[in-house]
Amino acid sequence: MKEKRRCPWVPLDIPLYVKYHDTEWGVPTYNDITLFEFLLLESAQAGLSWLTILKKRENYRKAFRNFNPRIVAKFTSQDVERLIQDPGIIRNRAKILAAINNAQRFLEVQKEFGSFSTYMWRFVDNEPIHHTIKNIQDYPTKIREAELWAIDLKKRGFTFFGPTICYAHMQAVGMVCDHSVDCFKYKSKNKK
Repeated sequence: MKEKRRCPWVPLDIPLYVKYHDTEWGVPTYNDITLFEFLLLESAQAGLSWLTILKKRENYRKAFRNFNPRIVAKFTSQDVERLIQDPGIIRNRAKILAAINNAQRFLEVQKEFGSFSTYMWRFVDNEPIHHTIKNIQDYPTKIREAELWAIDLKKRGFTFFGPTICYAHMQAVGMVCDHSVDCFKYKSKNKK
């Protein structure tokens, strides 16, 4: 049986990463809870590898109450101390505080636009951007749309979410199709 071709960044010897690539990365996503999950995880990832976060993802799900922004937005200083002691997540006070702050800002955006998805997808004119990726060197680290979105998020009070993290988020949730042209997922247009 012939092995599926995947993007050049996928470490084929790490099943968790392969599964993430094959089932989630780059799939256009419109569900606000899923979008908040990625927002929280990607800001936690700043300065770390995505594999580190993937390995801790279920711990994050438990610690941050199934990524419900309404619950996370109400976390208190006691919750912060509880999370600082949780070995299952990245125990960085600034990132934990950013998660709470970003949940509060997330709810504000939902109130203004009806959903975070509606707000977010405006930055790509409601259609995924398709890049032509042939090899690992073709992947940009950021794009103009991510820079503009990061500026807007900063104005709205979001933290730990600059242009590079914005772009990673856009790739993860399918706002940008960055599957390589020889990847079996390249033409997939699944929605969550």
